[in-house]
Amino acid sequence: MDLFKNITVLSLEQATVLPYLTYRLAMDGCRVIRLEHPVYGDPNRLVGDPFLPGEERMNSYFMAINAGKGALTLNLAEPGGQELLLRLIRELHVDIFATNQLPKNYKKLGIDYETLKSAKEDIIWLGVTGFGPESNEAAYDPILQARGGLMELTGEPKGTPQVVGIPLPDMGTSEHCYGLLMKALFTRAMTGTGSRIDMSMFESTTSWLTVPVTMTAAFDKRISRRGNTHEFFAPVSVYPTSDGYVYVAVGNDKQFGAMAALPEFSALNKEDYRKNAGRIADVNSLNETISGITRTLTTDQMIAMMNQIGVAASKINTIAEVTRDPLVAGKLVRAKDERTGFELTLAPPPHRTAFLEERGYRLSFPPRFGEHNEAIYGKALSISSDELAALKNDGII
Repeated sequence: MDLFKNITVLSLEQATVLPYLTYRLAMDGCRVIRLEHPVYGDPNRLVGDPFLPGEERMNSYFMAINAGKGALTLNLAEPGGQELLLRLIRELHVDIFATNQLPKNYKKLGIDYETLKSAKEDIIWLGVTGFGPESNEAAYDPILQARGGLMELTGEPKGTPQVVGIPLPDMGTSEHCYGLLMKALFTRAMTGTGSRIDMSMFESTTSWLTVPVTMTAAFDKRISRRGNTHEFFAPVSVYPTSDGYVYVAVGNDKQFGAMAALPEFSALNKEDYRKNAGRIADVNSLNETISGITRTLTTDQMIAMMNQIGVAASKINTIAEVTRDPLVAGKLVRAKDERTGFELTLAPPPHRTAFLEERGYRLSFPPRFGEHNEAIYGKALSISSDELAALKNDGII
């Protein structure tokens, strides 16, 4: 059952935070249409390697989070573009409008909540900003990681601050927006009223700092980089093996006792190590001892031992190995380009969706720049080919 097949999303989007959100909505079955300026477009279209020689604005970086969408070009700086936007809102029965423009551009582009609400009373409006609707400060993911404390928490204890391996402020904000949109859709279904949602990427980022904030503000404890270890549990770290690395996470004293009872790890069977506090107090020596043992074992041997006693452990997988994991491989999303036959492989959804399962985890190929202008403007809005040509000539589409 396609619960979202009648939900239409119009998104003035660029970069990552909104495209990832609307990609999530496309995986649910929503009709997603991305809006782009007819000259500049989404800068991410130009990032990475070109998809095909001679084909512009379809580079590899753009491909990852834009499958399953339609694409229109529209110049909202022109009055004619704003009039066309209102027609799209009304005639496509748009349920959700989203933008990650700076707030100072809302009224100037005719995309503010009140203007769009005048076109459709129950519209759900989402504005994603770096630091809230009162701020026009530019924000990129690493800036948010720096200001939001994530870099202070990432890296080796005596090393420099590091960015997280994925753009968590971008994607974390997307997930928070996803939840708020679900709540807004529920509210509309129950009351018939739309919503205005203002989402700050900075607020989203700092909301993940649950333990660090409490430990710092309530208990006056400095929380900073700790490498692969854990502030409150030991042993928890990456350990070398004879053929690679393994991550081991001992969660309680009982698990540690089972580990120390293994013949290979008998050197850990010390009175001071019986309690977690003792292990934390001597964590460096503890980890050196464990590393000396694990170097004599293969990764597979280590994982088998830990699994046998109920201690969490994993090989440090490459991304290629992750794609071959049996829990992942069957849920990778595919998108085939009908023009070239090229099949794109995309990350799996965070949860099972009936829409994807019914379609064998397939979505339409990421849209080319303005690919659906004729289909949507021409057919859905009944704009003639001569009028479309004039709109293009005037720089409106």
